[in-house]
Amino acid sequence: MTRTNPSSTTASPAASSPDYSAPGGLCAIHQPNLFPRLTTLAKLFAADTWIVLDDVQFTRRDYQHRTRLAALGTPQAPVVRWISIPTHLPKGRQTAIREALIANPDLARRRTMAMLRQHYGASPHWPALAQALVPVAAAFSSGRTAAVAETSARTLLGLLGWKGQILHSSDLPARPGRSQRLADLTTAVGARSYLCGTGGMKYLDEAPFVAQAITVIPFLTPVDGIWATGRQISAVWALATLGPAALADRLQPVASAQTSLQSAA
Repeated sequence: MTRTNPSSTTASPAASSPDYSAPGGLCAIHQPNLFPRLTTLAKLFAADTWIVLDDVQFTRRDYQHRTRLAALGTPQAPVVRWISIPTHLPKGRQTAIREALIANPDLARRRTMAMLRQHYGASPHWPALAQALVPVAAAFSSGRTAAVAETSARTLLGLLGWKGQILHSSDLPARPGRSQRLADLTTAVGARSYLCGTGGMKYLDEAPFVAQAITVIPFLTPVDGIWATGRQISAVWALATLGPAALADRLQPVASAQTSLQSAA
């Protein structure tokens, strides 16, 4: 692997990591989210590599096992329902995301798929969505919440025609420290730019990225139209309302804007 910064090769464990991709490109690092929100899906869509952050602590009040479904065609409707996978944490609060277990996987699968059909079965795009969701339903048999969440995101990205690669943080070398770890993971996959959400920018220390010659690019989305509820509502709503091809057309300019920022850096 071509190293991004010769001066950091001794200190960084990423220097000895295997080649996962050619150097360059945008890297997004994000926990597996259940049917991710539109802004999250857009960030993954804009990246060349998604590193699934699967070895940090599971957070019950986050989106790792739940998301909001809006009624078809009306994301601003007052009635928005949570869809959630009941999850057991065998190690309590110290349970890593990849270790979280589904409570009654068969019942959780049936309820999840029924709620999706209830909300979006009337969409003209439902037949394609239903077919694409088959692997998500199958993932419940793993008994692990993260497997279902990751598969749901993979499915939505696949519908949009995304061609990037997906790797896992638990398989990559990185030093401790929140920002240091993110920088090491980015380096480990050969990426030259780290795509950071607005929430992450609040706590990110850019020094480890500078030390490894990695550009930090803030990920921004529009604020109107389908994006008005993009931080609250699952992207399944947009797929069912617009269809995969039309949604991909909406996401492409957003992704291209990140590439332009990378080129300008």
